[in-house]
Amino acid sequence: MERFIVDLSILMVGAAIFSFLSVLLKQPIIIGYIICGIILGPLGIGWIKNAESIDAISHIGITLLLFLTGLCLHPQKLIRSFRETAVVTFSNCAASFSIAFLLAWLFHFTLLDSLCIGLALMFSSTILAVKLLPTTTLHQKRMGAICISVLILEDLLAVLVLVFIRCLGSSQGALFSLGILLVKLVAFVASLFLIEQFVLRKIILRVERLQEVLFVLGLAWCFGIATISNRMGLFYETGAFFAGVVIARHPISLFISEKLKPLRDFFLVMFFFALGAKLELLVMKEIFWQVLIFSLVFLLFKPWMFRKFFLLMGEQPSFAKEIGIRLGQLSEFSLLVALLAFSLGNITHKASQLIQFTAILTFIVSSYIVVLKYPTPIGVTEKLRKD
Repeated sequence: MERFIVDLSILMVGAAIFSFLSVLLKQPIIIGYIICGIILGPLGIGWIKNAESIDAISHIGITLLLFLTGLCLHPQKLIRSFRETAVVTFSNCAASFSIAFLLAWLFHFTLLDSLCIGLALMFSSTILAVKLLPTTTLHQKRMGAICISVLILEDLLAVLVLVFIRCLGSSQGALFSLGILLVKLVAFVASLFLIEQFVLRKIILRVERLQEVLFVLGLAWCFGIATISNRMGLFYETGAFFAGVVIARHPISLFISEKLKPLRDFFLVMFFFALGAKLELLVMKEIFWQVLIFSLVFLLFKPWMFRKFFLLMGEQPSFAKEIGIRLGQLSEFSLLVALLAFSLGNITHKASQLIQFTAILTFIVSSYIVVLKYPTPIGVTEKLRKD
């Protein structure tokens, strides 16, 4: 216990230092956390030797992240999102999957490795895109709405991809197992809506003026439903996500979301630190050119494809170009897919590291491009600094 407290203290001091440096360099803060893990972790200078305990606890942050993502997705908002951006989102994801799969196959990865690499590299980063979006200017109101609409749909697809990854290697066959899980999922979500409508709402009504009770109630709903979901074979992440979606209809969801964000951010610091601690720079030497080619292809391809699709939907060229660049990186879900697939033995260590290094490199380059060209909260000039 004492060793864990010491490790946690070193982690938080290191994270504070590297996050400050990230802000100075106009980088997303998560890059600072990852670099902190690389340098201070067991594969770096080794000040933190036991990253496994931190890694285990850090997954609480992912559960909260998916819960809070669900809290922002009112069912009616989901329907409007499908109508507005479904064609663009699905087309871009399909094209991204195809390119990643073919590239991996050309680099002589196995069929299963190529499949998982394709699935991992389909999405754009919700955390990075949202953090670099201004919210106060008139121009950015529509830009923000469209970006978030695309990201919402991608988050839904990412949850299904995580479920599919869990099914790979099943003795009954991946597609059959996925079908069974989808049936369970429909019944599970329907039950959640009923419980929320006839039980949870009455409880909230009794305690809605007691903020501390609402905070605990939100945590209990998140982790209780996540645990039930995992027992059903639907996994913690899926349960947490739909637990959020179900109560997004209630006005109290905004309060719960705001109260849980600091807790989520604390555990995400540990998650990204643990991710950095697992990155093996010696492996990077073996896959350096592959990572570079993957990164260049996606940094060029994703913005171009988004631009083309939005032009076909009737958007203005300047608007389509900007939204393409803002969504032109890979996703934190890429990291989750890589870690999950490797932990289940579905992909090789080399493939997992390729996904992680590629995602991180696109985070860095994309954030620089956005910060230098468009309004962001961390703009390099007064003209570009919009909060």
